[in-house]
Amino acid sequence: MQVLGIDIGGSGIKGGLVDAENGALIGERHRIATPQPSTPAAVAEVVTAIVRHFDYSGPVGVTFPAIVQHGVTLSAANVDKSWIGAPAQEIFRAATGLPVFVLNDADAAGVAEMTFGVGRQHQQGVVILLTFGTGIGSAIFHDGKLLPNTEFGHVPMPMKGIHSEHYCSDKVRKDEDLKWPEWAKRVDHFLALMELLFSPDVFIIGGGVSKKFDKFAPCLRRKAKIVPAQLLNEAGIIGAAMTAHQAMQASAA
Repeated sequence: MQVLGIDIGGSGIKGGLVDAENGALIGERHRIATPQPSTPAAVAEVVTAIVRHFDYSGPVGVTFPAIVQHGVTLSAANVDKSWIGAPAQEIFRAATGLPVFVLNDADAAGVAEMTFGVGRQHQQGVVILLTFGTGIGSAIFHDGKLLPNTEFGHVPMPMKGIHSEHYCSDKVRKDEDLKWPEWAKRVDHFLALMELLFSPDVFIIGGGVSKKFDKFAPCLRRKAKIVPAQLLNEAGIIGAAMTAHQAMQASAA
């Protein structure tokens, strides 16, 4: 079944048709820059434009860079603060006229990676997926089951006085012009904190930096196994489409 997945980020909103049975994108993605300011009305307009681009009618999965609880966004990472407390799922359903299912962006990427990516090889124990981009997204799994809305990118770094995503996101690497080894040292500090708190078996490193894994991986010194994500920037779209497909199946059962 073809399902539309839409991945909302701080700089761009990407959509694509996905074969929900095998997690493969069908055709090209379509990207529109995130409107500024990224208010609910403005973002809903872009989501509707992506639906129309694909001439699509059916369930839609949408990721969002926020805590998402029962379709309501309870935070707003890298988007307009008017999203805090907004009924995101209802907003997108009203705008598109379609059944829409909203979830945290890193959770979507994690679900996709655990089902169709490198996570297939790590279904036992604790797995933490971290996406390094404008911020840091996170998803944690125990024996393949997701604990949603972890938002580890907002955990303060000990002795630094700032959130982890303000210390070692990919945006920080670019803004401060850090060399890969310099940035990797910061990432290693963050992973050390995650190890202290959760004792994971595996870290999956996602986001755009996963394409450059070989440039910084040798500098990481953790006990847990560290592997790059396989689905790269398609993971959010795939995870969103999977979520919508599964929700429709559940409602029909």
